[in-house]
Parts: sequence; structure tokens; C-alpha cells
Amino acid sequence: MAGQAGSLAVQHLTIRVVMGRILTHNGMQRKADTDGFFTRRPVFSLEEATRELAPPGGRAGTVARLKHHVASGRLRVLARGVYAVVPRGTAPQALRPDPFLVAAAARPDAVFSHHAALELLGAAHSVWNECTAYASRRRRPIHLDGTTVRFLDVLGAMKARSGRQLGTRKVERLGRLLETTGPERTLVEGFRRPQLAGGLEELVQSAAGFTTLDLDLLGQVLERYGVANLWAATGWFLERTREVFHVPDDVLERHERKVPRSAQYLDRGRRGGTLHRRWSLIVPVELERLGGPDER
Repeated sequence: MAGQAGSLAVQHLTIRVVMGRILTHNGMQRKADTDGFFTRRPVFSLEEATRELAPPGGRAGTVARLKHHVASGRLRVLARGVYAVVPRGTAPQALRPDPFLVAAAARPDAVFSHHAALELLGAAHSVWNECTAYASRRRRPIHLDGTTVRFLDVLGAMKARSGRQLGTRKVERLGRLLETTGPERTLVEGFRRPQLAGGLEELVQSAAGFTTLDLDLLGQVLERYGVANLWAATGWFLERTREVFHVPDDVLERHERKVPRSAQYLDRGRRGGTLHRRWSLIVPVELERLGGPDER
């Protein structure tokens, strides 16, 4: 009986809270939970940590715990409320966090766009120094050792619930499922704001490497925007890549019917180029020199 009583006393002591501190076995469990979370989420937000770690004190308790790990060099603060796990043996300032994971942690509703979308779709021709994503709420850019994560307002044509997910898809990156504009919407929005896609040359070369293009979906995106220049630009692109994407004549004719009445510059910042009368479009000489998509 004495032995049983002693055993029960020991068990009781292991679950008691003394002077506000949890005893050893609970401390070990808490450390295991934290390490597991750090493994699953190499970049995370304060909200994610509060939700998954559920420490005593809620959000304030999470902040205290994370401050401890920042001080020890286990974490690095990337922006307000956004943290990156520092691999053991690496100095915090030597860490190069993935900008896509940073954007997703900062804005869970992020929809990646422009050159970031080209990268996620595996089509980007070159490395780019900006990672852009649409978000429902504004946030200041996050600067990451040469790369800028920039959050864009959702465009007017896509603000309605039926438009926000139009032409988007989910892509896995480093264990996290991200939402990005698909090939069709990326092409249209790239022509709309080519500077965010790395420039027209980068856009055209990259988009020619898409695995497929859903021509009906492309038409839906263009209808949503309702901009003649975008019909012209994508028509020119489809004619250029018609063998790659198996573009039928009736699709080209549909685009042709919607082009501007007077000739427009494909790149409004440049003058000169080749006039493509069918598309009422003046194309920069640099794009003409790229050659066909088979020459990528």
C-alpha cells in the first residue's frame, strides 16, 4: 500500500503546476509540439502559431514563446507577425526564406500573380526579384534580401466572388498549398501589367512554355476585363503559338472581332515596332527578334 501511495504521489506531482510552471513531462511535450510545428511550417504567422500551439495565455503567451525563440536564434522575424524557422547551424541573417511562403503566411488569402504565377506554374523563363500576390487587405511590401514580396489590390473586374477564383488553381510548394492565377489569367494580366511579369519579352517567352491553354477559359477572363487591347495582345500571342496550343481559326477570328479600331502599342512605354494589322497592334522589335516558340 505504501508503495502504491508513493507511486500515486509521484504521478500526481508530474501533472501539478508549481509556482506557475508546468513540470518536466509537460515541458517536454510542449517542446515536442513546438518542434513539430516548426518542421511543418518553416515560415508562419503569429495567428498560425497561436492556433496550433495553443499556449497558456493565448496570443500573449504565443508572443512570449516566440520572443524566446527569436532571442535564441531559432526564429527570425521577417515582418510584423511573420516568422521564419532558422535551421540549426545557420545564422539568422544568413537565412533566405522562400518569398512564396512568406507571402502566404502574411496573407493567407493570397492569390499569386504575374511573374510569381509564372514561377509557380513552372514556366518562368528567368529569375525575378519580385513576388506578387493579390490580397483582400493591403499590406506593406516585405523586403527579403534582394526579393520584394508585394501585395496587390484585387482588380475591379475580379472583385466579385465569381471573379476572384476565375482562372486560379492550387499549386504545392515546399509542403504548402498555394493559390495562383492559372496560365490563362496570368497571360491576360501579364499583358495588362507587363512590368509585374518581368517585361513583355519575359512574359511572351514564359507563356509559350505553358503546358496547355484553356481557350474557353481565356475568353472568359477577357470578357471579364472587357479591354480591346487585351483581346488584341492575346490574339497576337495565340496566332504566334497556334501550333503549340492547337488554336483553331474560329478562336483567332473571335479575338480579331474585338481588337481596337485604331492601332495601339503593345508596350505603351515604347515607340516604333512592327504593325500587325490583323490585331491593330504595334509590336516592339525586340519581341519580333525572339523568334517562334519552338526556338525557346
